[in-house]
Amino acid sequence: MAWVEERAGVRGTRFIGLYRDPDGVKRSAGTFSSRREAGRAANREEQKVLAGSWHDTTRGEITFRDYVENEWLPNKHLEITTRAAYTSYLNKQFYPAFGNRPLNKISPSLVQDWVSKAHREGLSPRSIKKYHVLLSSIFRRAVRDRVLVHNPCDHTELPKVITKKSRTLTPDEFDGLIRAVPDRYRLMVETFIETGMRWGELIALRPRHINFLRRSLTVEETIVETSKKHSPTGERFIVKPYPKDNEPRTFGVRQDWLDAIAERIKNEGLEPDDLLFATRLGTPISRNSFRTHVWLPAVKASGVDFNVRIHDLRHAHASWLLAGGSDLKSVMDRMGHAQIQTTQKYLHSLPDADDKNLNALDRITRRSHTERA
Repeated sequence: MAWVEERAGVRGTRFIGLYRDPDGVKRSAGTFSSRREAGRAANREEQKVLAGSWHDTTRGEITFRDYVENEWLPNKHLEITTRAAYTSYLNKQFYPAFGNRPLNKISPSLVQDWVSKAHREGLSPRSIKKYHVLLSSIFRRAVRDRVLVHNPCDHTELPKVITKKSRTLTPDEFDGLIRAVPDRYRLMVETFIETGMRWGELIALRPRHINFLRRSLTVEETIVETSKKHSPTGERFIVKPYPKDNEPRTFGVRQDWLDAIAERIKNEGLEPDDLLFATRLGTPISRNSFRTHVWLPAVKASGVDFNVRIHDLRHAHASWLLAGGSDLKSVMDRMGHAQIQTTQKYLHSLPDADDKNLNALDRITRRSHTERA
């Protein structure tokens, strides 16, 4: 129940409208010259409390940095690499722009100014969109926590992301590329194209993950590489028991690959729990080190005329399967995709895909003409 209290002062009697917030704490709705005005103000605030729309404006005075570091980030359940990426985004983009500002002083126009400035300074539309998603999630949580009433990221005008059609490595191009890879790493690169595994999954591969009798491979571990300062254990490489989708997956492999792997296990004297592809010390291979010292020189030497990433071998694997006649569902399961739409983007991605379409059209029209004759 809202109520009014009188206060005598040098300018006469004043009236304070009072009510209780959702936690039962006594709050003032303001001081007025008449009891009626004070009562109305107190009743308005009480109705907000009863409707669940009451907001404590003083909570929004917390700075952006303090809210992120003390409330938002500690309560996020993130992968180590994701947490490291978020920290990088915050340090590079958002703390300089918003760090010392109170949350309730960050307006939609201020967010729009950040977008415009980032675009002018050369940040790509795709990166701006990615950063804006992170920023919006911070303010969305602040709204949910009733620190803010509105999310200042709502309705921000973002630069248009133009999707560029990427090329897929063809089998002929891969043959040229694999010949340029040093012998020590050749089977490792062939395994990418044979299995379509992610980097972390492949460098975590061990002999015990391979069933030579059933000609199958099970992905049940992944290795995450991060800086020691972001690692909870202080280690650079962290072995996780399951891959990205938290569920092991098993798929078939060809006999030629199995024979090559069996020979490697024998020649290297590998035990079931050893890493199949590792440094000379038996430790996980660093992705950045491999890219710099092995992959980029091989791509350059191969004569491939476009930028090929290591991850593009996974894309090529899926594209080759679909171009060869595999069905979407089996490729989806093999790749470990959570949604079939992810797999669909690899349809018709090889250079000769449209030629196949035209040949099919030609065959059907010729048959129609023959039947009419």
